[in-house]
Parts: sequence; structure tokens; C-alpha cells
Amino acid sequence: MLNAKASCLCGNVKITANEINPKFTVCHCDSCRVWGGAPFFAVQCGTNVEFEGENNITMFDSSSWASRGFCAQCGTHLFYKLKTSGEYNMPVGFFQDLTDLTMDMQYFSDQRPAYYCFSNQTKEMTKAEIMEYFANKI
Repeated sequence: MLNAKASCLCGNVKITANEINPKFTVCHCDSCRVWGGAPFFAVQCGTNVEFEGENNITMFDSSSWASRGFCAQCGTHLFYKLKTSGEYNMPVGFFQDLTDLTMDMQYFSDQRPAYYCFSNQTKEMTKAEIMEYFANKI
């Protein structure tokens, strides 16, 4: 596990993630692509995450199992948080000093648009597989 610090664009929110999984995921779902204009490249950070400037964080319930957080001042996408477990997934580019990362999984692979693809060989889960997985977690 890795640990790293980051802040939003304006610096009002600072984050320390103490248990970052170096195997990151990419989500191609419609919500992630609308949220960031592209697939969501995310590192899993578990629940051992510390925030400074929490009063600047706005949350949005994006599904029955997760919420998304962003800085209310500058709009930086901060995290995708699972409601049941409290685990955070944060943008890979947020932690600029991380090295030795590996793309491990692609979620909602059947929703990946035809206009891009990755050469990385990864595991993949379709929408049906993801929905079945989260049906047992909610």
C-alpha cells in the first residue's frame, strides 16, 4: 500500500490517503464519463483518508451505492465514496507523486465508447457484472 497527499486546484481541500492500492481501475460508465468528460481513472484508498477543509466539500448521491465529492470552490473532483463500506476511490492524477501504478481493472467495459481503447491488458467487468456485484453490497 502507498500513501500520498494532494489538494484541490484552489487548495481549500487537502487530502491524505494512507492506504492507496497501486493497482488502479478505470470506469467507463455513463456517470463517470459525464462527471469528468472521460473515463474515471481511480485509485482505491480504503477508509483511512484524512481531510482538511471539509467544509469546502460538496457531496452528490450519484447512485444507490455511492456518492461523489468535489470542492465547492473550484470544482475539483475529489472522490467517489461507497456508501456501505465508506471506502474512497480518488482520481489517479490527483496524487502526482505516485509511481509504480498498474491499470488492473476496467469497469462497465460494455459501455466504453468505440472512439477510445487502451492497450493495457486488464480484467474487465460489464454493467451486468457490476450490478450483480453491488446488489450484494447495498
